[in-house]
Amino acid sequence: MTSRKQLHLNAFLFACGHHGAAWRHPASQVERLADITYYEELAQTAERGCLDAVFFADGHSVRDPAAGGMWFLEPLTALSAMARATERIGLVTTVSSTFYTPFHAARMLASLDHISGGRAGWNVVTSMFDAEARNHGLEEMPPHDERYSRAAEFVDVALALWDSWDADALVLERDGVFADPAKIAPIHHRGKHFLVDGPLTVPRSPQGRPVLFQAGASEQGRDLAARCAEGIYAVAYDLESAQSYYGDVKRRIRAAGRDADAVTVMPGLVTYVGSTTEEAYRKKAELDALLPVEQSIAQLSLFTHQDCSTWELDAPVPALPPLSEFTGPQGRYDTILRIIEKDRPTVRALLGTLAAGGGHCTMIGTPESIADDIERWFHADGADGFNLMPPMYPDSLTEFVDEVVPVLQKRGLFRTEYETATLREHLSSPPQ
Repeated sequence: MTSRKQLHLNAFLFACGHHGAAWRHPASQVERLADITYYEELAQTAERGCLDAVFFADGHSVRDPAAGGMWFLEPLTALSAMARATERIGLVTTVSSTFYTPFHAARMLASLDHISGGRAGWNVVTSMFDAEARNHGLEEMPPHDERYSRAAEFVDVALALWDSWDADALVLERDGVFADPAKIAPIHHRGKHFLVDGPLTVPRSPQGRPVLFQAGASEQGRDLAARCAEGIYAVAYDLESAQSYYGDVKRRIRAAGRDADAVTVMPGLVTYVGSTTEEAYRKKAELDALLPVEQSIAQLSLFTHQDCSTWELDAPVPALPPLSEFTGPQGRYDTILRIIEKDRPTVRALLGTLAAGGGHCTMIGTPESIADDIERWFHADGADGFNLMPPMYPDSLTEFVDEVVPVLQKRGLFRTEYETATLREHLSSPPQ
């Protein structure tokens, strides 16, 4: 194995792609969103590129049906099928600590780890919207601090449940002993949010426990990530903001008594790849032209908690409240403030920037120029890798795998084959 530090790359699977108009494009495969082979093929493409993992987000409410389906198949169900269609690539899913119970989540995730042979990962989220809460017996989302208090306890309980079986607890002696009772223990958890006796009904999985990811941008989210995450999904519009987040979260990890180098920070990355820069920009313009303005304004209103319907499209974006006064999801809002501060866009230009990835880093150009930018972020302590957010599936992922990955491999920045079997091993960079 090479001794040089390596990039880490995930593919964030999301309907027809991360551009808001991807499903409207003639080359989209919108008719296949209920077809599990569509997702299996995406995972196989990512595996052909030796990516660390594919990642499914999740949502619990329907926003605007006319705008295109964000959510379709339930992620754990889909990933279980995808595990049978792949061999090495990791399989990461979002599970909400606000809407699930620790026992339910631990059982499902341990099952996926068994089914996949040790490739499961869990993105710990607290969910966002009141519309989601009202599908789970709540009038509105609990306050931010309460959600993160519950999430921290949720993770502790799940970890205890995964540890309730020793690795060698299964005996499987047909003449009388299935499992050693001395190596299976209840957890007897009594906390503020949960009462859980245990043990888990699923024996210890191949990885011991799934790999934990976290995507919080708030103070509590960063602290939770520092305490428990092995991978962190970040939002960064430019290298400067990426470096700020990267430095802050790495300091928090060290303050929590953990090895900061063992935690992989992966900002979202949208790429438009062309044989020339002009061709890449044409691909973006082609998708942008399909974006309905009314639906884009509605999304911007959702992100900012403002009524944006009265804003003039070709005028500068009106002043927004500071981050300290914002009560919604902080990462996306902070990014919007960053875009406004840095670029001073018109409302129309802001909609175009947010159309794919909602303000995550966007790289537009040739395979070589995109590899240059990725390498610059990597060596400048802006990222340990990226959570790829292709603007349109399957084409944008295929272009990245077939054209950008070989450049990164040639530069010695990314693996040319899998040398490990589990997701946790994939994420363990070789020593520098």
